[in-house]
Amino acid sequence: MHWLSHLLCLALLGFVRALSSGGNRLLVVSEQPAEREKYSKFWGDLESRGYKLSFQSPKDDTLSLFQHGERAFDHVILLPTKSKGLGPSLTPNLLLQFINNNGNILLTLSAESPVPSAISSLLLELDIHLPPDRTSLVTDHFNYDTISASEKHDVLVLPQPSSLRKDVKNFFDVNGVIAFPRAVAQELGASSSLLTPIIRAPETAYSFNPKEEAETVEEPFAVGSQITLVSAMQARNSARFTILGSAEALENAWFDANVKAQGAKELRSSNREFAKCLSAWTFMETGVLKVGRVEHHLSSVPESGSSNDSAAQLDSLNPKIYRIKNDVTFNIELSEYLFDHVAPFAPSLEDAVQLEFTMLSAFHRLDLQPVSKTVNSTIFSTNFRLPDQHGIFAFRVNYKRPFLTNIDVKREVTVRHFAHDEWPRSWMISAGWVWIAGIWITVAGWVAFVALWLWSEPAYEQSRGKKTR
Repeated sequence: MHWLSHLLCLALLGFVRALSSGGNRLLVVSEQPAEREKYSKFWGDLESRGYKLSFQSPKDDTLSLFQHGERAFDHVILLPTKSKGLGPSLTPNLLLQFINNNGNILLTLSAESPVPSAISSLLLELDIHLPPDRTSLVTDHFNYDTISASEKHDVLVLPQPSSLRKDVKNFFDVNGVIAFPRAVAQELGASSSLLTPIIRAPETAYSFNPKEEAETVEEPFAVGSQITLVSAMQARNSARFTILGSAEALENAWFDANVKAQGAKELRSSNREFAKCLSAWTFMETGVLKVGRVEHHLSSVPESGSSNDSAAQLDSLNPKIYRIKNDVTFNIELSEYLFDHVAPFAPSLEDAVQLEFTMLSAFHRLDLQPVSKTVNSTIFSTNFRLPDQHGIFAFRVNYKRPFLTNIDVKREVTVRHFAHDEWPRSWMISAGWVWIAGIWITVAGWVAFVALWLWSEPAYEQSRGKKTR
């Protein structure tokens, strides 16, 4: 029986390792069954990572994102469709509701298919703008594939995406170039902090409508770095919505195709590796932070506080009440989910996890330093002295970075005044020595005066006058 139980545990462990942190139920919305065969390698890669794929048409009456008030799927892939609408089951309101319920969506666009009105409305809700004619594509006369697009220049060959900032991790780093055939331009609004570009177009690219037979394009929709080819939106609940401007980049023909940029040598495209990185991030396989233990306690007890409950709190974790000017230690355990395992979280060198000790505003904002590591976590810690202010405070770690799930941990505590027996004695305060000396000098002077008064009898003279009647 022992070997049977061990075998069952190993089977369950292998099953869990095959899943992403967000689940394995994946819905693929495709209008034409014949179109699915073009992406067979992509489907195979997803199934090898443990996903259970369900293919449905947007016109299917049985299609529903929710069942009994809960999500019926964990992730959704929307492929381009020929129709102008997506049906009653994929309205913008339902798609936003799916995101609000921690669902993840990978949306693919193509210049060969007009963008449905439901998708355009959904993107406008997220402050993402598409060309108004719905058939525009991105062209670049300097960064195109000379093998497949020697005339139209509508297949862009771009290098691997670089990091957004020095303090942001790059989850889409691939070794090689990426081909983007017939991509649709996206323009991200500047008012939303939730939108992040993954790959921008080169400075020489522009978006135009190929149906307009003209030698020059006078008013393009967007040019240069205004064009985003791949973008992402991570909601406040850490649900992810990714827009890939070229659905053809996921096809079998481009997974291992040979491409050649102008003036460069012929290379094999890295579309397959990029598709894996992009889908892994969208479906919560990478960039997922987990919070373990959160602890705070007294670092030490001053001599003046050894006679009260501060000494009893020294060895206790997470007390509910502290005293002003206490020395406190705060620890938090962070892990990062990477594909099929949990690893210790390590921020970039230019970044730092910070602790805020706040009431209405932060009294302290300190960098947390990694002090130790376990097999699958990193423990960050810092020491500081509480402010000279009583009230209800909170230890807060509010860590929000692009491409990483949000962390907002808050622990409330009470900070009290000094107790009556915790104040330092007057003779321990050097500034009070003058007043203490003045008191004793006054006492000594009074005693000396009284002694002088009592032991110094005045001299009296006897009167020699005659008595009279």
